[in-house]
Amino acid sequence: MADSLDALEQTIRERRTGDPATSYVAKLTARGRAKIAQKLGEEAVETVIAAIQDDKAALTGEAADLVFHLLVLLADAGLSLDDIRAELARREGVSGLEEKARRHAD
Repeated sequence: MADSLDALEQTIRERRTGDPATSYVAKLTARGRAKIAQKLGEEAVETVIAAIQDDKAALTGEAADLVFHLLVLLADAGLSLDDIRAELARREGVSGLEEKARRHAD
Protein backbone atom coordinates (compact mmCIF):
# COMPACT_ATOMS: atom_id res chain seq x y z
CA MET A 1 0.00 0.00 0.00
CA ALA A 2 1.43 3.36 -1.02
CA ASP A 3 1.73 6.04 1.60
CA SER A 4 0.62 9.62 1.07
CA LEU A 5 4.06 10.76 -0.14
CA ASP A 6 4.16 7.99 -2.72
CA ALA A 7 0.65 8.91 -3.83
CA LEU A 8 1.59 12.60 -4.06
CA GLU A 9 4.70 11.74 -6.05
CA GLN A 10 2.60 9.75 -8.52
CA THR A 11 0.05 12.57 -8.85
CA ILE A 12 2.85 15.07 -9.53
CA ARG A 13 4.33 12.81 -12.22
CA GLU A 14 0.92 12.45 -13.87
CA ARG A 15 0.22 16.19 -13.85
CA ARG A 16 3.59 17.41 -15.12
CA THR A 17 2.46 17.19 -18.75
CA GLY A 18 -1.06 18.43 -18.12
CA ASP A 19 -2.60 21.75 -19.06
CA PRO A 20 -0.78 24.62 -17.33
CA ALA A 21 -4.08 26.50 -17.27
CA THR A 22 -5.64 23.90 -14.99
CA SER A 23 -2.68 22.32 -13.17
CA TYR A 24 -0.25 24.09 -10.85
CA VAL A 25 2.27 21.26 -11.33
CA ALA A 26 2.07 21.59 -15.13
CA LYS A 27 2.34 25.38 -14.91
CA LEU A 28 5.38 25.21 -12.63
CA THR A 29 6.99 22.50 -14.78
CA ALA A 30 6.44 24.58 -17.94
CA ARG A 31 8.29 27.47 -16.31
CA GLY A 32 11.42 25.35 -15.98
CA ARG A 33 13.70 23.86 -13.38
CA ALA A 34 15.11 27.23 -12.25
CA LYS A 35 11.60 28.40 -11.32
CA ILE A 36 10.85 25.10 -9.57
CA ALA A 37 14.10 25.45 -7.60
CA GLN A 38 13.25 29.07 -6.76
CA LYS A 39 9.86 28.00 -5.41
CA LEU A 40 11.55 25.28 -3.34
CA GLY A 41 13.91 27.90 -1.91
CA GLU A 42 11.02 30.21 -1.05
CA GLU A 43 9.23 27.37 0.74
CA ALA A 44 12.43 26.49 2.61
CA VAL A 45 12.74 30.08 3.86
CA GLU A 46 9.09 30.12 4.92
CA THR A 47 9.63 26.82 6.75
CA VAL A 48 12.63 28.23 8.59
CA ILE A 49 10.69 31.36 9.59
CA ALA A 50 7.81 29.27 10.95
CA ALA A 51 10.28 27.13 12.92
CA ILE A 52 12.03 30.17 14.40
CA GLN A 53 8.68 31.64 15.38
CA ASP A 54 7.81 28.32 17.05
CA ASP A 55 4.51 28.28 15.14
CA LYS A 56 3.72 24.58 14.86
CA ALA A 57 0.67 25.03 12.65
CA ALA A 58 2.56 27.26 10.23
CA LEU A 59 5.57 24.95 10.35
CA THR A 60 3.39 21.97 9.46
CA GLY A 61 1.86 23.79 6.49
CA GLU A 62 5.17 25.19 5.27
CA ALA A 63 6.87 21.80 5.63
CA ALA A 64 4.12 20.26 3.50
CA ASP A 65 4.66 22.97 0.87
CA LEU A 66 8.41 22.33 1.02
CA VAL A 67 8.01 18.59 0.50
CA PHE A 68 5.53 19.17 -2.33
CA HIS A 69 7.92 21.48 -4.19
CA LEU A 70 10.83 19.10 -3.53
CA LEU A 71 8.83 16.32 -5.19
CA VAL A 72 8.12 18.56 -8.18
CA LEU A 73 11.85 19.32 -8.48
CA LEU A 74 12.82 15.66 -8.14
CA ALA A 75 10.31 14.69 -10.85
CA ASP A 76 11.69 17.37 -13.13
CA ALA A 77 15.21 15.99 -12.58
CA GLY A 78 14.10 12.42 -13.27
CA LEU A 79 14.56 11.40 -9.63
CA SER A 80 12.13 9.81 -7.21
CA LEU A 81 11.54 9.15 -3.55
CA ASP A 82 13.08 5.73 -4.15
CA ASP A 83 16.31 7.46 -5.18
CA ILE A 84 16.24 9.44 -1.94
CA ARG A 85 15.44 6.32 0.07
CA ALA A 86 18.39 4.53 -1.52
CA GLU A 87 20.73 7.40 -0.67
CA LEU A 88 19.50 7.50 2.92
CA ALA A 89 19.95 3.72 3.18
CA ARG A 90 23.50 4.10 1.85
CA ARG A 91 24.22 6.62 4.59
CA GLU A 92 22.65 4.53 7.36
CA GLY A 93 25.10 3.78 10.11
CA VAL A 94 27.50 6.50 8.98
CA SER A 95 28.07 9.46 11.26
CA GLY A 96 26.68 12.71 9.88
CA LEU A 97 30.07 14.33 10.40
CA GLU A 98 31.78 11.50 8.53
CA GLU A 99 29.29 11.70 5.65
CA LYS A 100 29.78 15.46 5.36
CA ALA A 101 33.57 15.00 5.32
CA ARG A 102 33.26 12.40 2.55
CA ARG A 103 31.22 14.76 0.38
CA HIS A 104 33.74 17.57 0.78
CA ALA A 105 36.66 15.26 0.04
CA ASP A 106 35.36 14.54 -3.50
